[in-house]
Amino acid sequence: MSVSNYIKQLQSYEEYSFSMDELLSNANAPEATLRKELARLMEKGEVFNLRHGFYLIIPPRYQKFGKLPLQLYVSKLFNFLNKKYYVGLYSAAAFHGAGHQKIQQDYIITTKPALRDIDKEKTKLRFFLTKHWPEENLIEGKSDAGYFKVSSPALTAADLLYHHQRVGGINRMLSNIEELAEEISSADVKNLLAWYPYKSTLQRLGYLLEEFQIDESITSMMYDHLRKEKFYSILLSPKKDQKAGTTGNRWKVDVNINLESDLK
Repeated sequence: MSVSNYIKQLQSYEEYSFSMDELLSNANAPEATLRKELARLMEKGEVFNLRHGFYLIIPPRYQKFGKLPLQLYVSKLFNFLNKKYYVGLYSAAAFHGAGHQKIQQDYIITTKPALRDIDKEKTKLRFFLTKHWPEENLIEGKSDAGYFKVSSPALTAADLLYHHQRVGGINRMLSNIEELAEEISSADVKNLLAWYPYKSTLQRLGYLLEEFQIDESITSMMYDHLRKEKFYSILLSPKKDQKAGTTGNRWKVDVNINLESDLK
């Protein structure tokens, strides 16, 4: 079997990626011959080498974009890497309908050891680490290639706030969180509160959700959770050499920036 025929076989059951080991196991040809054909297909833009030993199939309908949608290969990529993952941050926000701003890269949360970001041509993947695996706040998205893991609306909002200094700041994500607020359910928040360890992030999230005037039962649940233990005044947007002052709100969040959502 040639590389082209193997690719056709994969596409017949909606698979859009493969590893070199899979190719060598399934294609009945010398390795040198397979590698030469693979190189030709890469030159033609039909195959893309995402990382060492792992390749994406780029069907004609995606060749004009020069990239393959993340959901068509992310699960197989992380099976190849033997690591946990979930689609998160702005990529998850877009999945939940909070993506009116077109993102130029995809965001994935995983576990140690850290992965190097991928920036090849039009494919840009950013990897973030978590110490606390959020099984209860992961949902399954559906694509032509099968299911993939994505953060729930509540976890997506929390992750955006936790990583806000690395992904553009509060104002860049404010409209995303405002749109996510419409999708956040009581059950989603209850699951989040059962394990989420970062009180300052919950304070910021609670403050913003209250500002967006979502279901009061949700913000009350978050506030009741926080006040079971002591929590202290924080800055909405942490800045070096600046300490939180008077807050004027029950979340003890010092709003030290002008909030500017582009939904207004």
